Amino acid sequence: MSRDIEARRQQLLLQALWRELPEAALAGWLREGPARAARGLQAYRHNGEAVAHRALAASHPTVAELLGDEAFAAVARSHWRAHPPTCGDMGCYGAGLADTLAQTPQLAEEPYLPDCARLDWAVHRLEVAADLHEPPQGLALLGTEHPARLAMVLRPGLVLVSSRWPVATLWQAHRQHGPARFAAVREAFAEGRGEHALAWREGWRPRVSALGEAEAHFTRALLAACTVSAALDAAGPGFAFEPWLLQALQHGWLAAVLPCTDPAAGDER
Repeated sequence: MSRDIEARRQQLLLQALWRELPEAALAGWLREGPARAARGLQAYRHNGEAVAHRALAASHPTVAELLGDEAFAAVARSHWRAHPPTCGDMGCYGAGLADTLAQTPQLAEEPYLPDCARLDWAVHRLEVAADLHEPPQGLALLGTEHPARLAMVLRPGLVLVSSRWPVATLWQAHRQHGPARFAAVREAFAEGRGEHALAWREGWRPRVSALGEAEAHFTRALLAACTVSAALDAAGPGFAFEPWLLQALQHGWLAAVLPCTDPAAGDER
């Protein structure tokens, strides 16, 4: 019975910490007196908010700079209260920040922020993506097998973020210095240009590049485990495969070329 009481006590404490429960509901459940318990709870809240703020700023540096310290701190507090951490590794915390930004009415005039957060998060998670040290397996199959019988596997962690906004240009500008670093951003916004931002890692260095429409459709199809033939169809007649492949080999996008394991794939023509 004492174990059940302790579990209930901890549950109530967490609910009060996340402000899901009024502090008065803890009366009789805590060992400390009311005043001391209130001070302790407040200290836990401040510490939790500070840890969440630091974690989110580390994983979303572009968004943090776009918002500024005060506004980003407010967003971090809101996100912490609505989506508290679920594990001890704060490097895993922040996957849903884009949704919090999209649902914050005060940020409606900055609609590009959620997609910037998605790109920031994709780059952040590249830190834990598996390393590739060998050349792509099965590359010769591209010259001997029908595209309908092949799959191209892209490197772990590679992510494509498609947006109505110039998110790749924004990301790159926030990693440059000098008075002209936002010139390309202003030009992209003036043109109303959206971008397909590809994020990957070269060695330990995260990279982001904007892909053209056809290249993005082809890459997205490969990420969805389509055959090479289906990916070519998705890219459309304007797609040039050889330049895409050259980039993929230069930048390490490609992990392997494999024969399809789905018997139906070989029937494509």
